[in-house]
Amino acid sequence: MNTLQSADYIVFLIYFVIVASYGMYIYRSKKNATTSSNDYFLAEGSLTWWAIGASLIASNISAEHFIGMSGSGFAIGLAIASYEWMSAATLIVVAMFILPVYLKNKIFTMPQFLAKRYNGTVSTIMAIIWLLIYVFVNLTSIIYLGALAISSIAPISFQFCVIGLSLFSVIVTLGGMKVIGYTDMFQVIVLILGGLVTTYLSLTLLSEQFGFGKDILKGLSVIADEAPGHLHMILEKSNPHYAELPGISVLVGGMLINNLAYWGCNQYIVQRALGADLKTARKGILFAAFLKLLVPIIAVLPGIAMYVMHQSGMFQQEMVDAAGVLKPDHAYPTLMNLLPAGLKGVALAALTAAIVASLAGKANSISTIFSLDIYKKYFNRNATERKLVLTGRWCVVVAMFIAALVAPALKSLDQAYQFIQEYVGFFSPGVLAIFLLGMFWKKTTPTAGLAGALLTVPIAAVLKFLPMWTNGAFPDYPFLDRMTISFFIIVFLMVAISLLNPQSENQLEAHKIEVDKSMFKVSSEFIIGSFIISGVLVALYTVFW
Repeated sequence: MNTLQSADYIVFLIYFVIVASYGMYIYRSKKNATTSSNDYFLAEGSLTWWAIGASLIASNISAEHFIGMSGSGFAIGLAIASYEWMSAATLIVVAMFILPVYLKNKIFTMPQFLAKRYNGTVSTIMAIIWLLIYVFVNLTSIIYLGALAISSIAPISFQFCVIGLSLFSVIVTLGGMKVIGYTDMFQVIVLILGGLVTTYLSLTLLSEQFGFGKDILKGLSVIADEAPGHLHMILEKSNPHYAELPGISVLVGGMLINNLAYWGCNQYIVQRALGADLKTARKGILFAAFLKLLVPIIAVLPGIAMYVMHQSGMFQQEMVDAAGVLKPDHAYPTLMNLLPAGLKGVALAALTAAIVASLAGKANSISTIFSLDIYKKYFNRNATERKLVLTGRWCVVVAMFIAALVAPALKSLDQAYQFIQEYVGFFSPGVLAIFLLGMFWKKTTPTAGLAGALLTVPIAAVLKFLPMWTNGAFPDYPFLDRMTISFFIIVFLMVAISLLNPQSENQLEAHKIEVDKSMFKVSSEFIIGSFIISGVLVALYTVFW
């Protein structure tokens, strides 16, 4: 099954040539006479709203969506789409209330915000944590899942896929944020079109299997008839997957905390908007929120369709590993292998676009944090702009090399998407608490910020492993609920520390972040767009509750 025809190679080659050529054109046409670090890392002032929105999505969507979310769609159902649809709502909140704070205070990196609001110690601790997460969780999982997917649908070895994806991503990343931002628009078009091709195939196959011919609408009705339990957004406690998506927590609990931390306090996400003015950045984020509504159609729906087909007796061998164990993450590669010549090349290009764009975005942010918040701060305070850019480029190469070495170790995973969400969730509650209190409660002290940075992982670890250590005497909470508990514990501790050891007015002024009501005014266009997106979300959750 994992073979490519001549048409597939031609389509993929066309994709590669277009991306490489367009990236080179952007690099040369927009290259300044002197390369500044802000220009290289942030593309300062040069990204349009559509480039910002597309880059946000391209950096976010990767193999863990196509492969991981389809796998979770197979195992859990539509409920996994909450990660995407609630992200759309979160992006609106970030654009309204969090982004203006960064732009008003000229923040270029997340550690820079922490250094300005708290102190260098808090900043450095979090910078190191972010670098470790980005390299050992984000980059490695994307390379692993991407290589697994491509080697499953093409006659290319897993090891060669790891090397090829890493090299392609390094080439794109070395051009800086301008190249990434503008090529991401093309990458997003490719990944959405390619994703829709696979969705179309899955629904028409399902329709044919039940005797209705190639009819997409009939395919959807088959899912409604054969797998109604897979079409609920809010899971009941009796559902075997309740621990992964615990009921109402996907709306107002841990999911909200997870999304606010990801979209509002995450370097490789926020970085796309930091080089633009507020109006342009808000338009870009709203565009990203709209695109987020489409992601479950191309990432979750194929997995649900595959579940119904598997239950009806199809693809029994394809969905198990060598030991005969059912592997939900095989759903998407299995579907891609069924595409006809040419269209399989389109789907492969879409998958590669998602992987490369996401790797490039994360690698650029790794280099930004390391160069500006570690290297310049501790190794070379007088580094020239050229030296910072050169350091950033070397950092990209080293980070990608490390991730490529570690990636094969993830082969034991079942649902990779859920693994990523849970372990990134060890850090998210503390990160969000530190940022929100730092922005909106001026009495928060540097000591409280340090406590939040140091305690976020231990608190999460205790909540996860205490039931095991106590033989079930302590409740085993779902990980999204653990994130909610962790967040409120950290907020309580930070507030208590700040009140018990308050700072003087002069000390508070030294750590001041400018926040005023005028920053939060939004245009009528933004309000209309927000209402449309919110209305769609309300309708979706009402229909699929």
